[in-house]
Amino acid sequence: MKLTIIGTGYVGLVTGTCFAEMGHHVTCLDINQEKIDTLKQGQIPIYEPGLEEIVKRNVSDGRLQFTSDYAEAVKDALVCFLAVPTPEGEDGSADLKYVLQASRQVAEHMQDYTVIVDKSTVPVGTARQVKTVISEELEKRSANIEFDVVSNPEFLKEGNAVADFMKPDRVVIGVDNVRVGALMKELYAPFMLNHERLIIMDIFSAEMTKYASNAMLATRISFMNDLSHICETVGADINKVRLGMGSDRRIGNLFLYPGIGYGGSCFPKDVKALCKTAKKNGHSLSILEAVDNVNNEQKKLLGNKIISYYADKGGLEDKTIALWGLSFKPETDDIREAPALVLIEQLRAEGATVRLFDPVSMDNVKRSIANHDNIEWCNDEMEAAENSDAIALVTEWRRFRFPDYTALLNSMKGNAFFDGRNQHEPLDMAGRGFDYISIGRRDVYADTKQKGLAII
Repeated sequence: MKLTIIGTGYVGLVTGTCFAEMGHHVTCLDINQEKIDTLKQGQIPIYEPGLEEIVKRNVSDGRLQFTSDYAEAVKDALVCFLAVPTPEGEDGSADLKYVLQASRQVAEHMQDYTVIVDKSTVPVGTARQVKTVISEELEKRSANIEFDVVSNPEFLKEGNAVADFMKPDRVVIGVDNVRVGALMKELYAPFMLNHERLIIMDIFSAEMTKYASNAMLATRISFMNDLSHICETVGADINKVRLGMGSDRRIGNLFLYPGIGYGGSCFPKDVKALCKTAKKNGHSLSILEAVDNVNNEQKKLLGNKIISYYADKGGLEDKTIALWGLSFKPETDDIREAPALVLIEQLRAEGATVRLFDPVSMDNVKRSIANHDNIEWCNDEMEAAENSDAIALVTEWRRFRFPDYTALLNSMKGNAFFDGRNQHEPLDMAGRGFDYISIGRRDVYADTKQKGLAII
């Protein structure tokens, strides 16, 4: 099939590339000419493991091309995927301006029967709006062209997006007639050879499925983060609690890891958008509102722990804190809603200097922070730690799991280690000479020094 993907962000570029890998002829369109020029030169504007190799292979084989010209991209396409941003609006709802603009542009240039697929995360009722916009534009052209609108939400994890697309847990298709349902089934058939994972449903349900899925995952994260506070208070270990909970098959162990809050392009805005949709329809999603509130507070937690630690040590004025990891999670350069950004501003507001390192997202952070006062940009984690009073592990990149602890302590001014992802064992870190503070576990440095307690 000839496919057009509108938008070359994470979703659009991965979608287009993976369809090309399966033999379809794909044109990826973006109105950002600089991004298109970059892609034509063989450079990938995002960091996504495994993507660059597949892009180059399919461009070389002639199945994947890039353009900023709607007329060129749409005229021969049977299926047009809308993979454009749906940013959070001022009131918390999803802003659909890019989706509707793209729909209008498709309608201006389509020549024959076309399927328009909502791949972007959109609230219930968006497909109906897209259909209205396209019908209006075709009427202006006096063009009697058939079309269908489909909801096909994405379920890709940044850092694992290629594998998720090639071997999906499920592919959700929302349709309103049998014909387009059969066409979409044919399109996704190469991904279903080992196991049928295609779920066809009505459009409203498909649109809701995406929001419901992200909301549930966000809820699990916020639940564990909230629970971590009471664990610290009563002396329980949230990691051991997680193991006990996750062994129950009804619960499972995924997304039960405590930390310093979720970020990224999906969970924060999708939770807010679903809450806003509920309110527009006369209902309050109290649980999700609490999920969002817990997450916002959790992003301040590591900063609060650092401030508290230094409260009787002269405060953070003239202290230097090394931050390991800046992206919202490993294997991505995405810093949208990243907890690191909150922590940086907390520490600088207290007078601290921050030494920053992340394997892939440094440039994005530099662009996102207007004022670089009290920031030092480092080439690796050991350089960041050098002459620092403390280390804050913010993003759990693999390279941070087994540092040279002796060299680390020798290079630091202080010995505090704030673990925002519970990557290390408290007693082990205390035995190595660190004042180790983590999430949802007792401060072992305080226990061992003040009480002489041993912890199993």
